[in-house]
Amino acid sequence: MQKPFLVIGVLVIAVIAVSAVMLTLRADPKIALSDAMMNVDGADIGGPFTLVDQAGATVTDTDVIDKPTLVYFGYTFCPDVCPIDVQVMVDAVDILTEKGIDVKPVFITVDPARDTVAELSAYAEAMSPKMVALTGSDDQIAAVAKEYRAIYRKAATDESVAEYLMQHTVFTYLMLPGKGLAAIFRNGFPPEQIAGDVERVLKAN
Repeated sequence: MQKPFLVIGVLVIAVIAVSAVMLTLRADPKIALSDAMMNVDGADIGGPFTLVDQAGATVTDTDVIDKPTLVYFGYTFCPDVCPIDVQVMVDAVDILTEKGIDVKPVFITVDPARDTVAELSAYAEAMSPKMVALTGSDDQIAAVAKEYRAIYRKAATDESVAEYLMQHTVFTYLMLPGKGLAAIFRNGFPPEQIAGDVERVLKAN
């Protein structure tokens, strides 16, 4: 009964976030826009962070973004939206790998209370051997979400229900080491299109 509420909530947050982000972005004239992407030039999105990876190691943004990197904010208990979006991300990475293009998929939880190191380890192993999955304290997650302008909140629910839902934005960010944000991808597009757009952006950079 709660899943439709989650999807609607995610879409509402995504629309609000798109409007906020679009005010800060301008098209990069070197890259033709596709319907899946908002490419950017000098946008103030992304920044330093300190989090914990699925091996329990403390890592920083420079440790994680050491090559072209796709970043997605979600949570492992998500029943529908996140699994699809993350699968698209890792499938796009696999397509790029076949072309000799090395891109790292990164998953940052918005639900650190439940997404422990053990949960993220199992999740990353199931999704992709290349995946880096990150968690942290409430303050650390809030800080990295603020850097990426990612919005999230716990959905209203009976406090006695342990399996609560999280509402969150559903963008995938392409980050480049030393350069920062290169593109933002909307969800709902096939991995082949995401991979093609990533390849075009990387060639332009």
